[in-house]
Amino acid sequence: MALLETLVVVLGVALVAALSVFAKTRLFPVGEDEEPREDVAEYIAMMVSVLYAVVLGLCLVSVWETRSAASDHVQAEASALHQTYLLADALPLAQREPVRDAARTYASHVVDVEWPAMAGREPLDASGWTLLDQLRRAGEVTRSDRVSEQIAAQELLAQLGYVDDARRGREAAAQERLSPVLWTGLLIGGVLTLAFMFLFGIKRSTTHVVMVMGLSGFIAFTVLLIHQLDSPFGEMLGAGPDAFTRYFG
Repeated sequence: MALLETLVVVLGVALVAALSVFAKTRLFPVGEDEEPREDVAEYIAMMVSVLYAVVLGLCLVSVWETRSAASDHVQAEASALHQTYLLADALPLAQREPVRDAARTYASHVVDVEWPAMAGREPLDASGWTLLDQLRRAGEVTRSDRVSEQIAAQELLAQLGYVDDARRGREAAAQERLSPVLWTGLLIGGVLTLAFMFLFGIKRSTTHVVMVMGLSGFIAFTVLLIHQLDSPFGEMLGAGPDAFTRYFG
């Protein structure tokens, strides 16, 4: 969801809330004796607001940690793959170009094929692992009399191990979702918090409208923010393939 679409949704929710206030004021006007009976409602509304703030904070922390972990996995995978590409210079001459080609092919597959799939919340197939196995086989040194080439081959395999681990983390992060229980609490809590705003017979309708519009707009914005962060590789706030394109662009 683009920034403009997000602003339109937030403004739309705020306007709907404002119209609801006007409708409530016209259909159910506040009586002269209703103000003193709002103490209990005010206390309950305060408790609901506090509990909803806790749910909001928990949801934000959860999706932000997932997004941060996804970004860390991408950086680690791209960095280890780049190190593998550089180590090809120390391998036997016959293996240098095959290793470089295999590394470039793997990076291109991640950027061009896997990234759109992860952004669309689609599962990844085994083709990426196949390309990684090809890169590993290309870097195997069976015979070499030079100690430097043997050391480079061992270091290359170690870096491919880091690529393997980071890839597993990236795939796991792409499948992470906010718990349905938290989504349920997020939506129900938002509705209850806004509903309690209609229990108070504020004499000045303009003040009441501004309060409800501000609260509803902020809740809508927060829910949309959580929704965007819940997609670790989404287009708007998700981790991008910049680390791969920087090294292999």
